[in-house]
Amino acid sequence: METLTQPEEVADEPPSGEHPALTDDEYALLFPGQGSQSIGMAGKVLRVYPNAEQWFTRANEVLEYDLLHLMEHGPSDQLNQTTHSQPAIFVASVAWLEALRDKWDQAGRTLAPKVVSGHSMGQITAMLAARAIDFDDALRLVARRAEIMHAADSLRPGGMASIIGLRDRVLRRLVGEAASEGTLVVANDNCPGQTVVSGDEAPLRKIMRLADEQGARRVVRLPISIASHSPLMTEAQAHFAEAVHAIQWKDPVVPVVSNISGGLMHTRDQLANELAEALTAPVQWQQAVKTMAAQGSTLFVEAGPGDVLSKLVRRISRTSWTFPLSDEDHGLSQRDYPDKSDGIPK
Repeated sequence: METLTQPEEVADEPPSGEHPALTDDEYALLFPGQGSQSIGMAGKVLRVYPNAEQWFTRANEVLEYDLLHLMEHGPSDQLNQTTHSQPAIFVASVAWLEALRDKWDQAGRTLAPKVVSGHSMGQITAMLAARAIDFDDALRLVARRAEIMHAADSLRPGGMASIIGLRDRVLRRLVGEAASEGTLVVANDNCPGQTVVSGDEAPLRKIMRLADEQGARRVVRLPISIASHSPLMTEAQAHFAEAVHAIQWKDPVVPVVSNISGGLMHTRDQLANELAEALTAPVQWQQAVKTMAAQGSTLFVEAGPGDVLSKLVRRISRTSWTFPLSDEDHGLSQRDYPDKSDGIPK
């Protein structure tokens, strides 16, 4: 797991008022990062959209191994390896995106989100959705990112932890205190009350102890031996930047919301620079969601396995609606889609 963790369970009461229908100017597309993988996630989208098999077949050709078999049958320890989980989540997310596009085509509609954004690795999927990069180049970039991050385990090992239930000012004071023993930074500002920290082993152990002593509701060490989104990834980032700048990028057809600044990105140079700097920069997910809401997005559509981002959105913007495509009860598997369902074109 790189950065995504399930937010602490809260009452999932929807906003008041009528659920917004998906229209050309009021929804955002979201794409998850590492941590959303699970055995069987390919079969789930294939049951909804059998033609998605073409993306898995092409992925097998590009990667030169049977990714689809690994996603469906495991073993889980291999799927959870960074080198496998990142390509798996990317391809599954593309499949869900194309499943949604197909449903819209059947309904005589054009898929045209207001903005797009992805969490960490999911930014590459968002950039593909914005037509700034094609599938093969994006998959190769994801695979290269995963390889570089995996190698960083031996170059500069570290770790990450999720801290839930502390006030921001208290948490940042603890980060400063623990950082006296080595590198430690805030890696992800995911939602109110959930922050991921990243860094060297000694300060990481210290902040976990301090957070527990300060009354954090949960302190969870993430099952990863690298310190993503921290200065420990500086060497890895330099290698990845070379791969990023080797791509022939296009300007996005829809704005991509930055993980680093939370602002809108409109040009190919902005996209490339975002990825080239992202391995050492924190993910400002709260600000990204606020930016999307400020742009008029009242509905957040999560295209990918799981619903972690949807839960984060509901913690950040209580007036926003969410639509995780893979949800068994309210996603694309609804049998009456697109004739009768919340948030879907009639």
